[in-house]
This record gives sequence, C-alpha cells and structure tokens, in this order.
Amino acid sequence: MKKNFLPLPALLFLMVISLASFGQLHPGKAALHKEQPSDVYMPGQNTGQDFSPAYQIRSYNFFTTQVNINGLGGNIPNDAANEPSIAINPLNPMEMVIGWRQFDNINNNFRQAGFGYTTDGGETWTFPGVIDPGVFRSDPVLGCNSDGTFFYNSLTVDNQGNYRCDVYKNLNNTFEWDNGTIAQGGDKQWMVIDGSGGVGDRNIYSFWTSFYSYCYPGNFTRSVDEGTSYEECISVNGDPYWGTMAVGPDGELYIAGSGYTGLVVARSTDAQYPGSTPGWDYAQQVDLDGEMTGWTTVNPEGLLGQAYIDVDRSNGPGRGNVYVLASVQRNSSTDPADVMFSRSTDGGFTWDEPKRINTDLGTSSFQWFGTMSVSSNGRIDVVWLDTRDNPGTVLSSLYYSYSLDQGETWSPNERLSEEFDPHIGWPNQQKMGDYFHMVSDNYHAHLAWAATFNGEQDVYYGRITPLDPTGIPSSGSVHFTDLNCSPNPVSGRAVVRYFLPESGPARVTLYDVCGKPAKMLVNGTQEAGSQSVEFESDLLPAGAYYCRLQAGKITDTRMIMVVK
Repeated sequence: MKKNFLPLPALLFLMVISLASFGQLHPGKAALHKEQPSDVYMPGQNTGQDFSPAYQIRSYNFFTTQVNINGLGGNIPNDAANEPSIAINPLNPMEMVIGWRQFDNINNNFRQAGFGYTTDGGETWTFPGVIDPGVFRSDPVLGCNSDGTFFYNSLTVDNQGNYRCDVYKNLNNTFEWDNGTIAQGGDKQWMVIDGSGGVGDRNIYSFWTSFYSYCYPGNFTRSVDEGTSYEECISVNGDPYWGTMAVGPDGELYIAGSGYTGLVVARSTDAQYPGSTPGWDYAQQVDLDGEMTGWTTVNPEGLLGQAYIDVDRSNGPGRGNVYVLASVQRNSSTDPADVMFSRSTDGGFTWDEPKRINTDLGTSSFQWFGTMSVSSNGRIDVVWLDTRDNPGTVLSSLYYSYSLDQGETWSPNERLSEEFDPHIGWPNQQKMGDYFHMVSDNYHAHLAWAATFNGEQDVYYGRITPLDPTGIPSSGSVHFTDLNCSPNPVSGRAVVRYFLPESGPARVTLYDVCGKPAKMLVNGTQEAGSQSVEFESDLLPAGAYYCRLQAGKITDTRMIMVVK
C-alpha cells in the first residue's frame, strides 16, 4: 500500500525529533534539492523533418556521439536532455542503453524518461522515444544483470508531492520495456545490480534521499527476484544522499553519499542473502577535504555532482579496494570545486588521506561533475568538467585521468573535448542536471554525459581508450585513424579499414575480451594513407573482440562482434 510523502510542517517536526534522538538525519542540504513538476507537458516545437546535424568527434583515444537524435541521425532542435545513465550488456558488450531526462520543449521543465540504444558498440544510436509518454519522470539510473536484462529506474512525483520510483525491465531481449514495478524510492535514487556471481547475483539494490521518500524515513530497498517485486523500505546507517552504490567481489554492498559532515560510506555484507534483513556493518565518515554542494555559478540550480563509489573486482593486487570520489568545495583552500579521491584497503573501515585528481594551478576554476568507475582489471577511470582553459567564465571542457596502481599515481590530466557553455539551452530549469555516469571495461571507459555543442543540452555517449590490451598506456599526439570494421557484427568475411598519417610499421590485431591475441591481421610496414585488410571470422568463436591498430605512437581500438 502506498505511503504518502508527509506534509512539510509535520516532516520538519519529525526530522528535528529524529535528529535530536539519534543524531542521524541531517535535512539541511538534502532539503534544498528536490524534483518537482512545476510545468505541464508541452510538445516540442519542431516537426519530424526539422533537424540539424548531430555532434560527433573522434580522436585517437576519445570518440563521442550524440544519443538524443531523430530517426535520420540528426539533432532535434529546441529539446533538451540531461542526467544520463548508461548500462552495458555483459553477454554482448556491443549492446548498450543510455537513459536521460528528456525535455521535449526547452521552454518547459516537464521531463520524461528518455532512452537510446546501440547494437554496434556505440558507433550509432537509436532514440525510439520515451517510456510512459506524457508522464513526469526524472533521475534515471540504468543497469544490466548477468543474463543481459536491462533495467531502468525512474522517479515520478505527483501533484501532491508524493515520490515513487518505478523500475522498468526490458522485454525478451528487446529494447522495449514492461509496465514497470513500484520500487519504493524517492528523490536522487541510485540503483546497482549484483554481478558478482555469488549468492546475490542479479539482486537489485536502490537507495535515495530519505528527506523526499515514498516510505519516509526509509531510503533503501532491494529485489531478490530479478525485479519482480521490491521489499519494504529500511533506513541506511549514516543517512547518505546524493550518492551511488557498488557491489564488491564477494557480493558486499557499498553506499556512498553526502553526510552530516563530508562523505559517508555504509556497507552491508548480508544484503546479498535472500530472506535476510539487510544490516549495516558501519557508517564511516570519509574525509575528502571538502563538502558536496551545489547551486553554484556553473550549475545554479543543480549539484556539483554526486558522490561515486566503486570497488576493485580484479584478481590483481587491489582486489577488494574501495574507492570514493566527488567534486567538492574545498575546506583547506578557497577552491570552489576540486575532484577529490580517497581509498580504503580494508573494506571501508579506514580511509587514506584525500587526493586531488585535477592538477590545475590556482584556486578559481571549477572541476565539477567528477565521475568515477573501475574496470574489471582494476584500472580506475575519472572524468570531470573543467573551466581551467577559460578563466573567469563557466565555459567547460571534459577532462580525464586514470590510475593503474590502485590510486597511488594518476596519468596527466587530459582534455578530451572543446569547451562549451553549460548555461545555454536550459529547459526552464537553470542546470545541466546533477550527474554523469560511466562504466569501465578492460579496454575502455564508456561514458554517458551531457554538453551544449549544438547550442542546447544534449546527451552523448563517450568511449575513452586509455590503454592497449596489454595494459600499457597509449602515448603520442592525436591522430584520426578512422579505424572501423564492416560489417559489424560480422558473420563470415569482414573488412577492417583505417588511415595511417605516415608510413612505417603497423600492426592490426584482434584480442578477445580477456586481452589475449586471437588473430593477427597486419604486421609489417605500410604506406601512409587509407589501408584495408580482410579476414574470415568463421574460425573465431562467437563473441566480442577488440580490433587494435598500433602504428608508431598511434593506437586505436574498435569493438567487433562475431556472430554465428
């Protein structure tokens, strides 16, 4: 039975009593942020034939392409899209889904549950429309379980301010959705699906801001039947909010978010067991030398970003390490926003001194929307938006850094995109959402992000290639190799094409998903210019492969799917 959101006076009274009694709930910052419909739905201003070119860039280590596009692959004018989340099918990494807040009209802040999908590893995307057309939906979070089923967690709020999350499940391995299942929920919810292979494999966990909850004061639920039903709410120790979740290699569940001071991390080792009542091993405060906040110059009605937590699930020396990251307003300086990182090597009980990931000089630039993910081989990937290249303005570029030694050292900060103005294209709401989302594998970081390259807010897929399959960092200047495979997916004969900017030794190799060489296609000296090589896929087992071009200092990688 539905439990309605309490009227504000009663809620504030209970919050004061709870705070005095238990020292747990802390409504101050959380109460400032909420999703609430204030505009009625307004259709878009464009027709089906009215579009402009979609934005896309490709370099030696970064490819990004617009996802909220029309059927002809073009940008849809006068709409807006932000707060993207990405999920990848572990059985077929060529299949990905990105969800976002879709605004059909930039003069109206009524948002819906937009989504797009790809079947070719992110090269091309299809935007078929929204889930529940005409229904207010926000804060999308996506995931995919170990059998390849996608889930879409979406917040809705009625006119009385009652909050609820519905989780949609894709139907029969298609990109269509069921009617959704009520999953308790509330504002700024996050979802994670257990892929550990243990007793909790395919469990679905969700938490949210308790201050705006369907089941106040509860802010956590789980499903142990693959999304058929969701359990009654319980409270998370430490009452985190504006955060994310992660599952460790042994099925342990971690939650991180803003806390009473700084960041708080909670862990449950028994949430994975069906029939148990999840308990919390601790609620640990983590020092990031700063506070999570929002309502700043770069994002006036939004956050500087959410708190990210992830775990090393590799078989390497960092297995079980827990990492947290967030863009924070610094305590030890006047810097308005730095990307700060901390590590725990004992399951979250103790934490290292915080490290700053951005290495810009001075204390006046904003490094915001810090986002982190950890690959299956233990690499830590971090991206953020950065104003350092345009001092005194809000013009922002996407930046990236990674660590191969469990966060001890980091690669040089790398600018991936040109600058853009986050203040244009506001859909009657002065923000570019509150978060990005990223998922990493051994070869790439797959990013769902937002930018305004078209003069309006749009959602993008980004593929970052930090390493070659052997784990050696790529180097060299930016070149455009235009590496591609046709057809893709491939059954039988395929052609790999690429461009070499200068003559010299070149190698093209197919690697399996474990990074082992599967087939050498080219190994010798080639002339500058366009090149191609054919290969037969019949002798390769079905599955995902990575085609890697190495030519001097140039490296480039594309995913290929072999089907039978």
